[in-house]
Amino acid sequence: MNKIRKAIIPAAGLGTRFLPATKSLPKEMLPIVDTPTIQYIVEEAVKSGIEEILIITNGTKHAMENHFDVNFELETRLKTSNKLKEAQQIRDIANMANVFYVRQKEPKGLGHAVYCAKSFVGNEPFAVLLGDDVIVNKNGKPVLRQLMDVYEKTSSSVVGVQEVALENVSKYGVVKPISQDGRTIKISDFVEKPAITVAPSRYAVLGRYVLTPAIFDILEHQPTGKGGEIQLTDAIRTLMDQENVYAYDFEGFRYDVGDKFGFVRATIDFALDREDLNESVKNYIKELANKL
Repeated sequence: MNKIRKAIIPAAGLGTRFLPATKSLPKEMLPIVDTPTIQYIVEEAVKSGIEEILIITNGTKHAMENHFDVNFELETRLKTSNKLKEAQQIRDIANMANVFYVRQKEPKGLGHAVYCAKSFVGNEPFAVLLGDDVIVNKNGKPVLRQLMDVYEKTSSSVVGVQEVALENVSKYGVVKPISQDGRTIKISDFVEKPAITVAPSRYAVLGRYVLTPAIFDILEHQPTGKGGEIQLTDAIRTLMDQENVYAYDFEGFRYDVGDKFGFVRATIDFALDREDLNESVKNYIKELANKL
């Protein structure tokens, strides 16, 4: 069984839900407090044991590429100002992982974005982390590591899921379970954004995948699906005809930072978790509560 060494982060979207900020700034660079969302995703991959990361990008996202590069001028200025901690901090970002980039030349959907990584991945299992999902599991394993552990036991593709409220199933791809062993669920189908009356479960797919390389042959011939795009969900459904696919009900709290309220919520929670901000933010929240 091949070790999972590589991860893909699709990040070629235009971020239209966050206009006008994303007119010139990639949505992945919008900061939660002072750290770009893309950095949280990369950190999760690194903490899970990933060695190489490919970010699927487009021609307008140079700021994101620069973020993970060395900035000698900034480091020098910080050191000259005796800001050694800050200088080391930005150097650590550049040294965090081997990060590569490839452009998705046309916006053809998530499935097409993953297919752009075929040459990078080769004949190895790999991970996919969606940048709109920042997931925190305090004092526990990163979510991707949880999925990788399931792969190591099953040698099969794994999708990360959590139960959502019944009234919210129509917002997600939902899996159809065959059997369940603890948090590991063998599945037989996906239903994309089902109506409440036909949802096969409340287990929604939430932004983390471990896939076998067989998915690339499927994506190469995958017809367009919803929205006229090549859907990763459709390809995984086809993969189920060839091999077992599992879902894993992961431990962790998910922030949908592609949603404005989800982004605000993440900013507040992350600020409360910081020693340098906790008291100030708590006091401000108390002040606001008294005015409501």
